[in-house]
Amino acid sequence: MDIMVGNLLSRTRQLTSEANIGRSELCIMKIGKKNIMSITIILLIILIFATSTYAAQGNILRFGSRGSEVSRLQQSLNNRGFSAGKVDGIYGPITENAVIQFQLANKLIVDGIAGNQTFSALYSTSNNTYSTNLYWLSRIIHAEAGAEPYRGKVAVGSVVLNRVKSNLFPNTVKGIIFDYDQGIPQFCPVEEGTIYNTPSAESVQAAKDALNGVKPVGNSTYFFNPSKSSGQWIVNNKAYVTRIGNHVFYR
Repeated sequence: MDIMVGNLLSRTRQLTSEANIGRSELCIMKIGKKNIMSITIILLIILIFATSTYAAQGNILRFGSRGSEVSRLQQSLNNRGFSAGKVDGIYGPITENAVIQFQLANKLIVDGIAGNQTFSALYSTSNNTYSTNLYWLSRIIHAEAGAEPYRGKVAVGSVVLNRVKSNLFPNTVKGIIFDYDQGIPQFCPVEEGTIYNTPSAESVQAAKDALNGVKPVGNSTYFFNPSKSSGQWIVNNKAYVTRIGNHVFYR
């Protein structure tokens, strides 16, 4: 009998010990789960904060982005000699490669993404140029094509920009507008003084579209109004492209 009681007591102590171990393991598991949950929450908070900070830095353009800001990016890259291809407002592989080449040339972080650092380097020197070009281009458009349809306004702006790219003319928008040939200004508004008139909102927008690469008359470098001028030299020496409103365009 004493032996049986002893055995029962021994078994009871064993079960109690196992139960205590089980409870300890359960507590450890609970503590582990709580720690994992806490770490997960902390990481999520950090991720949200980092994302917010990144987004707050300004517009970020990357592969797949679309719109006028992409067009401006493409035009600026092209102007700086980093070929972004056609200015179409679509951030595709050609634009991405142009951004990468620009980042490499300027010792920036190379990721193919146009963020604040890339914008600062790209626009720091071109911002003033863009503003100056917009200022004068919108004025020549307004003076030459103020009464023309919108497409005709953009076309006039495109002619000026096509001349900038040609080695036959000055290489700036202002230089083109104030260009003289044998003492005669190339554009009548310069002589008449209307070049200094404040442009309409539509003329400003037309200038922006032209600067962003819209080319309704292709590579035309000449235009005139047949009701005001015969344009004889242009007709005899240049190729006819099209007519928009009162203007005919030649290249």
